[in-house]
Amino acid sequence: MKIKHPTITLMKKIYFLAFLFISWNALAQGLPGLGAGTTPNNRPILHGKNWVAITGKPLAATAGSMIFQQGGNAVDAACAMIAATSTMWDVLSWGGETQALIYNPNTKKVIGINAMGVAPTGATVDFYKSQGMDYPPQFGPLAATTPGTPGGIMTMLAEFGTMSLEQVLKPAMDLAKGYPIEAQTANAIENNKDKIKEWPYSKKVFLPHLGEQREAPSAGEIFVQEDLYQTLLKLVEAERAALKAKKSRKEAIYAAYDRFYKGDIAKEIVRGTREQGGLFTEADLANWKVKIEEPLQVNYRGVDVYKLQEWTQGPALLQSLNILENFDLKSMGYNSANYINTVYQAMSLAFADRDFYYGDPAFVKSPMKSLLSKEYAKERAKLIGEVNDPKITAGDPYPYQGESNPYLNLLNKNKQTVAALSPEDLKAGLDEKFLADFQSGTTSVQTADAEGWVVSVTPSGGWIPAVIAGNTGVGLSQRMQSFVLDENLNPYNLPEPGKRPRVTLTPSLAMKDGKPYLAFSVQGGDSQDQNLLQFFLNVVEFDMNVQEAVEAPNFNSYQMQSSFGDHEIRPGAITLREDTPEWIRRDLLRKGYIMDFWNKTSGPITAIWIDWKHGTLWGGASNYGDDYGIAW
Repeated sequence: MKIKHPTITLMKKIYFLAFLFISWNALAQGLPGLGAGTTPNNRPILHGKNWVAITGKPLAATAGSMIFQQGGNAVDAACAMIAATSTMWDVLSWGGETQALIYNPNTKKVIGINAMGVAPTGATVDFYKSQGMDYPPQFGPLAATTPGTPGGIMTMLAEFGTMSLEQVLKPAMDLAKGYPIEAQTANAIENNKDKIKEWPYSKKVFLPHLGEQREAPSAGEIFVQEDLYQTLLKLVEAERAALKAKKSRKEAIYAAYDRFYKGDIAKEIVRGTREQGGLFTEADLANWKVKIEEPLQVNYRGVDVYKLQEWTQGPALLQSLNILENFDLKSMGYNSANYINTVYQAMSLAFADRDFYYGDPAFVKSPMKSLLSKEYAKERAKLIGEVNDPKITAGDPYPYQGESNPYLNLLNKNKQTVAALSPEDLKAGLDEKFLADFQSGTTSVQTADAEGWVVSVTPSGGWIPAVIAGNTGVGLSQRMQSFVLDENLNPYNLPEPGKRPRVTLTPSLAMKDGKPYLAFSVQGGDSQDQNLLQFFLNVVEFDMNVQEAVEAPNFNSYQMQSSFGDHEIRPGAITLREDTPEWIRRDLLRKGYIMDFWNKTSGPITAIWIDWKHGTLWGGASNYGDDYGIAW
């Protein structure tokens, strides 16, 4: 038996505590710990000269690396990774939605991909209320928007990729033929099997052991999806036929696109959805189109940050940066009580505007010009005090663009409702269902290559338990639940046929000195832009390298309306990492926060930093979940 000497054990404890003290104080002073690149991480930095592929699942990262090794660019690889993750079911499937930001080195522009599905025919406020609902449901055929991910993949590939659809879909098709399912997904199926049994096509795919004690696949079991394989094969066949008819690569990919949205695949999706109580029509799918759009952008201390438009929550991060630019965050110290209090309230202000003003700009134009103005941010910043204000509400940005607010009466009504809340109303804690709804998952995809293409994607929708549309193997989105049915909550985000719900999905790109600087996104519902904001500040304000920044402890706020379930809010509630020092806890308690502590709070962030000095790519994959990357 090996006996530890008590003096040596004591000295080890002293050295460890000293290390923690030095590291914490270095961070608190805005210093990069023991020197950039040397602070111990749970995972190594990924260094690549030619390419980097990072996503939420190891097998999907492998799919990206396979495409890169065959000569594909970052867009080709990203499409293969989305297709692979959609086939693996954990937090998305083929009937979900895809949104992306792409830096095109040929035009030197950042462009947005809007492949969010829309509300189907008949999906109106009156319809859902007639069903006795306060919000569209979380699950089932009435939760489904039209499929967006297939169109997103094919549009990205056709417009910005270099490979054929057949090449890019091969990893996903191999997975559909059968792959060893992960424990997380297998257990999610088993835990949700009662709900899955409500839908015959889902039961057929997900529960291969019906009648046994465990009806879902077991971890490591080969999970086969023959219907999905046949659907993907039909896309490849459409492309092959077009190429044989002398069509171009792009035309051939769009031939596959048409087969999905206008051909036999669409017909079966509609038939299978309507059979199970859904609202889809063939016209809903045929009329839907991917939008290639101009992203929104602000400059924060010399860095241009890009997010998708207000049909996502992305602009809330931009608003937060504008507000925080009015404070010297670095002097406050990393994750000090003052820093946390300031960033928390800045997010509360930005997310209050998100909750009231964001929606599909194709239907009602939000006041984004003024919401993203530095002048409006400066006024909002004045509301940040020494103590958290649990009654923060949306502001009125319209005067900052010389207009009158068309919903001023609703805004004032909201302010009166919140002002009337008692202290007891504001003391709600964090229950398990609320947290599950608030942080409903997605996945993330980041790719970059030596040619200069950079891609950031947050595909999602169709997570377990999902309704599968007929014999297609395509699991439908649950994104209708992100609409609200009460105009008092958000007059811009009420369901209408053809309208996109305001979603949480939010890829990010940043440029510095006119060149790509960062690509970053994260899994996790309403927590996404909170974690991404703190990641960005870790890099820009506290000089962390990309791996340090994705692993560093974040805090999560719940002082914003959940985009899922019952759309609840928990003012002043905050999740901190377990090692938050006692003196910071006391300060935050005095500042009015209701605290909760977790072992890890970094959020499952994936990111790429472009090192222009050395001409290399640095990748970071959080230690939070299954995030995984490969570089070369």
